[in-house]
Amino acid sequence: MRIILCGFGVVGQSLVKLFASRSDELYSKYAVKPRVVGVFDSKGSAVDQSGLKLDKLIKVKKRFGTVKNYAVKNNSMSGIEMLKNLEADVLIETTASNYKDAEPGMTHITTAMKNGMHVISVNKGPLALAFPSLLELATYNQVMFKFSGTVGGGTPILDYAKNSLSGERITSFAGILNGTTNYILTNMASGLSFDSALKDAQDKGYVEADESLDLDGLDAAAKLVILANWIMGMKVTLPDIDCTGIRKVTSKEIRSASKKNCAIKLIASCDKKLVVGPKEISNDDPLCVNGTLNAIAFTSEHSGTQTIIGKGAGGMETASSILRDLLDIRQEIARD
Repeated sequence: MRIILCGFGVVGQSLVKLFASRSDELYSKYAVKPRVVGVFDSKGSAVDQSGLKLDKLIKVKKRFGTVKNYAVKNNSMSGIEMLKNLEADVLIETTASNYKDAEPGMTHITTAMKNGMHVISVNKGPLALAFPSLLELATYNQVMFKFSGTVGGGTPILDYAKNSLSGERITSFAGILNGTTNYILTNMASGLSFDSALKDAQDKGYVEADESLDLDGLDAAAKLVILANWIMGMKVTLPDIDCTGIRKVTSKEIRSASKKNCAIKLIASCDKKLVVGPKEISNDDPLCVNGTLNAIAFTSEHSGTQTIIGKGAGGMETASSILRDLLDIRQEIARD
């Protein structure tokens, strides 16, 4: 499978390492031989239609901070130019999420689809702002659109709700969808102030470069949009979410909740309304997880409530979700 990789940060590099370390198994077990023909980062690109050397890509990125030094002649081909000029089967979109206009990910995805490429995205911006139209565009161009890494990282939340609960009618769901805010609130419950808990999370690299994505609930809201569309069949975008972050949660409120055997968590919920906001939940509730964990509880008509818990993010965890999507695409192509 010929692959164009847009974005070569932590997730992109983790994916290439995964391809390199599991190449024999992928071929023998799944008949998949990933051939990365183009990689684009913020400073340049590397292109080879016969397939880039994965180990060399990692070394070049580590040494120069960009892949453009991969070849003797520096390559300045943009992601759009790669998508228009290279022959490829799949675009893997890993650039940073942008909730204002979803660029450059939106143009990468739509260009790939219009050129007949299947798309795997872990970039939440385009899905948060235009999920219904992207699905329509994929259908119109007869390509597959996969995005399991956008919610829950390596934890298969979307697959679980869509496939393991198929035949059931999910009536509502609620969950902790942002590990950073969960880590901050957990530390506040242990006695740290908001500022100290935030600094600790920043020091550990948990907080986005634009901290408002975490603290103001935008990341959780984007994931709620994806879940509501994919699982509940809604047609909603980011402006449809009633969203409140954690900046105004006080230590006094945390202590008050603790006296009632509760904890304050940033909960994203889909019931009659789509809401993200701080909420008291019982310490005995399976949803009440600590640290950077994510948890989501699906309530269905006949099976009751089931909770899935796992790591919400991380380079290798998210890369594993991309590989899962790639194998799904390969299997569907083989069936067709």
